[in-house]
Amino acid sequence: MIKPSGGAAPGGMSPHRIEALGDGVFSIAMTLLVLEIHVPQMPAGASEGELLGGLLALWPKALSYVASFVVIGIYWIGHRTQYHYIRRADRTFLWINILFMMFIAFIPFSAALLGNYSGYRTAVIVYGCNLIAAGLSLQLHWWYATSGRRLVDHDLDDGFVRVVNTRILVAPCLYLGAIALSFISTRVSLVVYTLVLVYYILPGQVDRHFRFRPSGEIKQPRDK
Repeated sequence: MIKPSGGAAPGGMSPHRIEALGDGVFSIAMTLLVLEIHVPQMPAGASEGELLGGLLALWPKALSYVASFVVIGIYWIGHRTQYHYIRRADRTFLWINILFMMFIAFIPFSAALLGNYSGYRTAVIVYGCNLIAAGLSLQLHWWYATSGRRLVDHDLDDGFVRVVNTRILVAPCLYLGAIALSFISTRVSLVVYTLVLVYYILPGQVDRHFRFRPSGEIKQPRDK
């Protein structure tokens, strides 16, 4: 049976402060993304066409902003979903979360680099490595919590744990492939980055596990 978590269980610290820190880091990282899109500086008397041209020149930064905003949103959803099952925390788990937050906070920089130099392999690689690091640290987060049912309910379904593991690891694998493809074409790499977003936006097995019990009964979300 899969149970959503409640408060902290005996023998561990409450995970609620971790969630609060995470929400703060995610919201700041999302906000910082837009700061790299600057209003075009036009000379006095510039025509409408010149202003339009200046705005159109911002499209690489705008695309990087949109894609990275969605990326951070995907990681927030993954992080948030895990806390429906995590019952408690310990010191090692706190540091794993700090590691994960560090990589999330770095995304505005790597996104800005990609927005400014999308045709450069180095920018594509830095961005991909950042997202790989974030994905692997989120995987470590789930593995540590569920290994031996350390921080989750002891009857948490093994199949659900494996489904979450697999879904998390898809992104790092695809990003690694995109980095390899950048030595052939950076445009192909960017297409792969976009396809990863589509994969995680679409509902998957985790969503079906999250909404239903094995018997088909609809699960109730955790009360705050």
